[in-house]
Amino acid sequence: MRRTTAENRLVPGDLVRAATVGSLLVGGATLGGLAGALFLLVLGAALVPRLLGLSAVLDLCFGGCLLFAAWAALLRWYEAVPWLDLLVHAVCTGLVAAVGVLALIRWQVVAPRGRRKWASAGVVVTTLGTGALGAVLWEFGEWAGHTYVDDEITVGYADTVADLAFGLLGALFAGVVLAVRQPGREADDDR
Repeated sequence: MRRTTAENRLVPGDLVRAATVGSLLVGGATLGGLAGALFLLVLGAALVPRLLGLSAVLDLCFGGCLLFAAWAALLRWYEAVPWLDLLVHAVCTGLVAAVGVLALIRWQVVAPRGRRKWASAGVVVTTLGTGALGAVLWEFGEWAGHTYVDDEITVGYADTVADLAFGLLGALFAGVVLAVRQPGREADDDR
């Protein structure tokens, strides 16, 4: 399959992906293997909006937020600014949920067939569910990282519950935004 010129051109989100590659090189060299692994994970995730052809704004926000979250963890900003962890959980989980739902719609896993609009409540519920899954996997990753990689990764009951709660709030907000935008409408189906 040949790529079209539009698929080969640079998009604004490519700046975030380039910054992530730079972070991988610098962070991996100066902060060690854990930083390298974290930036590889961010790079993989940051490629998803590009591969799906999502909007430039969502692409930039998604990749930028994940890159910020990684640096904040590595530089211990969450310890210095306690509320930052909850904000990042809300924003990142909301963005992950939005990208996840748009991927499911693009692949016609959850979207109705034909040109009908998807019910707004369905968009919100699906985005909230996708965000809940993302939030749980994130917390599982934090626990696994603490248990098997570095015991300085902060985990605990209060931290986990607060992270999950703010992640769900972010996913709910993303669901409302997607419902208003109606991702199942004809214009999105034609991409």
